[in-house]
Amino acid sequence: MGTVTLGVSIAVPEPYGSLLQDCRTGFGDTAAHGIPTHVTLLPPTQVDADARPAIEEHLASVATSGRAFPMRLSGTDTFRPLSPVVFVQVVEGGSACGWLQERVRDADGPLGARELTFPYHPHVTVAHGIDEEAMDRAYEELADFEASWTVTGFALYEQGEDGVWRLQRHFLFTDQRPRTPLPQQGHEHAPAAPAPLPPTVSALDTPPVAGLTGSPAVGVPGRPLAAPPLGPGTPPAAGALRHG
Repeated sequence: MGTVTLGVSIAVPEPYGSLLQDCRTGFGDTAAHGIPTHVTLLPPTQVDADARPAIEEHLASVATSGRAFPMRLSGTDTFRPLSPVVFVQVVEGGSACGWLQERVRDADGPLGARELTFPYHPHVTVAHGIDEEAMDRAYEELADFEASWTVTGFALYEQGEDGVWRLQRHFLFTDQRPRTPLPQQGHEHAPAAPAPLPPTVSALDTPPVAGLTGSPAVGVPGRPLAAPPLGPGTPPAAGALRHG
Protein backbone atom coordinates (compact mmCIF):
# COMPACT_ATOMS: atom_id res chain seq x y z
CA MET A 1 0.00 0.00 0.00
CA GLY A 2 3.01 2.30 0.12
CA THR A 3 3.91 4.80 2.82
CA VAL A 4 2.45 7.99 4.27
CA THR A 5 3.99 10.82 6.28
CA LEU A 6 2.22 11.46 9.57
CA GLY A 7 2.64 13.87 12.45
CA VAL A 8 0.93 14.43 15.80
CA SER A 9 0.49 17.85 17.36
CA ILE A 10 -1.52 20.17 19.57
CA ALA A 11 -3.16 22.81 17.41
CA VAL A 12 -2.93 26.44 18.49
CA PRO A 13 -6.57 27.62 18.53
CA GLU A 14 -8.10 30.75 17.05
CA PRO A 15 -7.54 33.61 17.06
CA TYR A 16 -3.92 32.79 17.88
CA GLY A 17 -3.40 30.16 15.19
CA SER A 18 -4.27 32.34 12.21
CA LEU A 19 -2.48 35.34 13.70
CA LEU A 20 0.82 33.47 14.02
CA GLN A 21 0.36 31.78 10.65
CA ASP A 22 -0.19 35.15 8.99
CA CYS A 23 2.88 36.51 10.74
CA ARG A 24 4.96 33.59 9.53
CA THR A 25 3.86 34.23 5.96
CA GLY A 26 4.61 37.93 6.36
CA PHE A 27 8.15 37.13 7.48
CA GLY A 28 8.71 35.37 4.16
CA ASP A 29 8.37 31.72 5.18
CA THR A 30 6.82 30.25 2.03
CA ALA A 31 5.99 26.93 3.70
CA ALA A 32 3.69 28.63 6.21
CA HIS A 33 0.54 28.19 4.10
CA GLY A 34 0.73 24.42 4.48
CA ILE A 35 1.44 24.30 8.18
CA PRO A 36 -1.34 25.37 10.53
CA THR A 37 0.10 26.61 13.83
CA HIS A 38 0.86 23.91 16.38
CA VAL A 39 3.03 22.41 19.10
CA THR A 40 4.59 19.16 17.89
CA LEU A 41 4.19 15.86 19.73
CA LEU A 42 5.48 13.64 16.89
CA PRO A 43 7.62 15.14 14.12
CA PRO A 44 7.02 14.09 10.49
CA THR A 45 7.27 10.32 10.41
CA GLN A 46 7.04 8.01 7.41
CA VAL A 47 5.07 4.82 8.08
CA ASP A 48 3.49 2.01 6.10
CA ALA A 49 -0.01 3.00 5.04
CA ASP A 50 -1.44 -0.24 6.37
CA ALA A 51 -0.14 0.64 9.86
CA ARG A 52 -2.61 3.52 10.09
CA PRO A 53 -5.36 1.64 12.01
CA ALA A 54 -2.89 0.48 14.67
CA ILE A 55 -1.48 4.00 14.98
CA GLU A 56 -4.92 5.53 15.46
CA GLU A 57 -5.80 2.89 18.03
CA HIS A 58 -2.58 3.68 19.89
CA LEU A 59 -3.23 7.43 19.86
CA ALA A 60 -6.77 6.89 21.11
CA SER A 61 -5.32 4.92 24.01
CA VAL A 62 -2.87 7.74 24.81
CA ALA A 63 -5.76 10.22 24.85
CA THR A 64 -7.70 8.14 27.38
CA SER A 65 -4.84 8.56 29.86
CA GLY A 66 -4.59 12.31 29.29
CA ARG A 67 -6.25 15.19 31.08
CA ALA A 68 -6.98 18.75 29.95
CA PHE A 69 -4.24 21.18 30.95
CA PRO A 70 -3.47 24.91 30.65
CA MET A 71 -1.14 26.05 27.88
CA ARG A 72 0.51 29.46 27.80
CA LEU A 73 2.72 31.02 25.15
CA SER A 74 4.88 34.05 25.84
CA GLY A 75 7.63 35.81 23.92
CA THR A 76 10.15 34.48 21.43
CA ASP A 77 13.36 32.49 21.36
CA THR A 78 15.52 30.89 18.70
CA PHE A 79 17.39 27.66 17.99
CA ARG A 80 20.07 29.52 16.04
CA PRO A 81 22.84 28.72 15.28
CA LEU A 82 21.95 25.05 15.85
CA SER A 83 18.87 25.32 13.64
CA PRO A 84 17.46 28.27 11.61
CA VAL A 85 14.27 28.58 13.64
CA VAL A 86 12.56 31.37 15.59
CA PHE A 87 9.70 30.28 17.81
CA VAL A 88 7.16 31.43 20.38
CA GLN A 89 7.95 29.94 23.76
CA VAL A 90 5.72 27.49 25.63
CA VAL A 91 6.00 28.82 29.19
CA GLU A 92 3.24 26.70 30.71
CA GLY A 93 2.14 23.23 29.67
CA GLY A 94 5.57 22.15 28.44
CA SER A 95 5.97 19.25 30.84
CA ALA A 96 2.49 18.01 29.92
CA CYS A 97 3.52 18.09 26.24
CA GLY A 98 6.66 16.14 27.14
CA TRP A 99 4.61 13.54 28.97
CA LEU A 100 2.32 13.14 25.96
CA GLN A 101 5.04 12.91 23.33
CA GLU A 102 6.79 10.17 25.30
CA ARG A 103 3.61 8.11 25.26
CA VAL A 104 2.97 8.77 21.58
CA ARG A 105 6.44 7.34 20.87
CA ASP A 106 6.18 4.56 23.45
CA ALA A 107 8.73 1.84 22.64
CA ASP A 108 6.02 -0.82 22.64
CA GLY A 109 3.70 1.14 20.33
CA PRO A 110 3.52 1.45 16.53
CA LEU A 111 5.50 4.72 16.60
CA GLY A 112 8.18 3.52 19.01
CA ALA A 113 10.87 3.37 16.34
CA ARG A 114 10.73 7.16 15.82
CA GLU A 115 13.82 8.65 17.44
CA LEU A 116 14.38 12.38 17.86
CA THR A 117 17.40 14.20 16.48
CA PHE A 118 17.48 16.49 19.53
CA PRO A 119 15.89 16.33 23.01
CA TYR A 120 12.20 17.29 22.89
CA HIS A 121 11.54 21.00 23.42
CA PRO A 122 7.90 22.14 22.90
CA HIS A 123 7.59 25.35 20.89
CA VAL A 124 5.57 27.11 18.17
CA THR A 125 7.64 27.87 15.07
CA VAL A 126 7.09 31.30 13.52
CA ALA A 127 10.05 31.38 11.12
CA HIS A 128 12.15 28.60 9.61
CA GLY A 129 14.92 28.63 7.05
CA ILE A 130 14.53 32.24 5.93
CA ASP A 131 17.21 34.95 5.75
CA GLU A 132 18.77 36.25 8.95
CA GLU A 133 17.21 39.70 8.69
CA ALA A 134 13.72 38.20 8.45
CA MET A 135 14.50 35.84 11.34
CA ASP A 136 15.53 38.82 13.45
CA ARG A 137 12.31 40.59 12.50
CA ALA A 138 10.22 37.60 13.61
CA TYR A 139 12.12 37.45 16.89
CA GLU A 140 11.56 41.14 17.60
CA GLU A 141 7.98 41.63 16.37
CA LEU A 142 6.57 38.70 18.34
CA ALA A 143 8.60 39.36 21.49
CA ASP A 144 5.47 40.61 23.30
CA PHE A 145 3.14 37.88 22.05
CA GLU A 146 0.97 36.28 24.75
CA ALA A 147 -1.68 33.56 24.48
CA SER A 148 -3.30 30.99 26.77
CA TRP A 149 -5.97 28.31 26.46
CA THR A 150 -6.95 24.90 27.79
CA VAL A 151 -5.59 21.94 25.80
CA THR A 152 -8.32 19.30 25.52
CA GLY A 153 -6.60 16.83 23.21
CA PHE A 154 -4.30 16.45 20.21
CA ALA A 155 -4.59 15.47 16.56
CA LEU A 156 -3.14 13.30 13.80
CA TYR A 157 -2.08 14.93 10.52
CA GLU A 158 -0.92 13.66 7.14
CA GLN A 159 1.33 15.50 4.72
CA GLY A 160 0.09 15.46 1.14
CA GLU A 161 2.22 15.28 -1.99
CA ASP A 162 1.78 19.06 -2.22
CA GLY A 163 3.56 19.47 1.11
CA VAL A 164 0.42 20.59 2.95
CA TRP A 165 -0.39 19.04 6.33
CA ARG A 166 -4.05 18.05 6.71
CA LEU A 167 -6.01 17.09 9.78
CA GLN A 168 -6.96 13.41 9.88
CA ARG A 169 -8.45 12.88 13.32
CA HIS A 170 -8.85 14.57 16.70
CA PHE A 171 -8.16 12.66 19.91
CA LEU A 172 -9.85 14.23 22.95
CA PHE A 173 -8.69 13.56 26.49
CA THR A 174 -11.12 11.48 28.53
CA ASP A 175 -10.98 13.99 31.39
CA GLN A 176 -11.82 17.44 30.01
CA ARG A 177 -11.54 19.23 33.37
CA PRO A 178 -8.32 21.21 33.63
CA ARG A 179 -6.40 20.51 36.82
CA THR A 180 -5.70 24.20 37.37
CA PRO A 181 -7.34 27.46 36.23
CA LEU A 182 -5.91 29.35 33.27
CA PRO A 183 -3.56 32.21 34.13
CA GLN A 184 -4.77 35.73 33.48
CA GLN A 185 -3.37 37.51 30.44
CA GLY A 186 -1.13 40.49 31.13
CA HIS A 187 0.08 39.44 34.59
CA GLU A 188 3.67 38.67 33.80
CA HIS A 189 4.62 38.10 37.41
CA ALA A 190 1.71 35.91 38.42
CA PRO A 191 2.82 32.45 39.62
CA ALA A 192 2.51 29.77 36.95
CA ALA A 193 0.04 26.98 37.66
CA PRO A 194 1.55 23.47 37.88
CA ALA A 195 1.22 21.23 34.83
CA PRO A 196 -1.35 18.42 35.13
CA LEU A 197 1.14 15.57 35.17
CA PRO A 198 1.85 12.63 37.46
CA PRO A 199 4.19 13.61 40.30
CA THR A 200 7.00 11.59 38.74
CA VAL A 201 7.04 13.80 35.63
CA SER A 202 9.05 17.01 35.94
CA ALA A 203 9.23 20.15 33.82
CA LEU A 204 11.52 19.97 30.82
CA ASP A 205 14.78 21.86 30.94
CA THR A 206 16.24 20.20 27.88
CA PRO A 207 17.67 22.02 24.84
CA PRO A 208 15.45 22.70 21.84
CA VAL A 209 14.58 20.35 19.04
CA ALA A 210 13.44 21.13 15.56
CA GLY A 211 10.00 19.70 14.99
CA LEU A 212 6.69 20.16 13.24
CA THR A 213 5.49 23.69 13.01
CA GLY A 214 3.94 26.17 10.67
CA SER A 215 1.59 28.98 9.78
CA PRO A 216 1.24 31.95 7.41
CA ALA A 217 0.40 35.58 8.23
CA VAL A 218 1.00 39.29 8.21
CA GLY A 219 2.18 40.83 11.46
CA VAL A 220 1.65 44.39 12.60
CA PRO A 221 5.10 45.95 13.16
CA GLY A 222 5.58 47.98 16.31
CA ARG A 223 2.49 46.68 18.08
CA PRO A 224 2.35 43.85 20.65
CA LEU A 225 0.54 40.81 19.31
CA ALA A 226 -1.75 39.58 22.05
CA ALA A 227 -5.16 38.01 21.63
CA PRO A 228 -7.96 37.73 24.22
CA PRO A 229 -7.85 34.57 26.35
CA LEU A 230 -10.05 31.68 25.31
CA GLY A 231 -12.43 29.95 27.66
CA PRO A 232 -11.83 26.35 28.78
CA GLY A 233 -14.59 25.15 26.48
CA THR A 234 -13.01 26.47 23.29
CA PRO A 235 -11.97 23.55 21.05
CA PRO A 236 -8.49 23.49 19.54
CA ALA A 237 -8.24 24.87 16.03
CA ALA A 238 -7.19 22.52 13.27
CA GLY A 239 -3.46 22.98 12.88
CA ALA A 240 -1.07 21.53 10.42
CA LEU A 241 2.41 20.42 10.89
CA ARG A 242 5.72 20.73 9.48
CA HIS A 243 8.59 20.42 11.75
CA GLY A 244 10.82 23.24 12.01
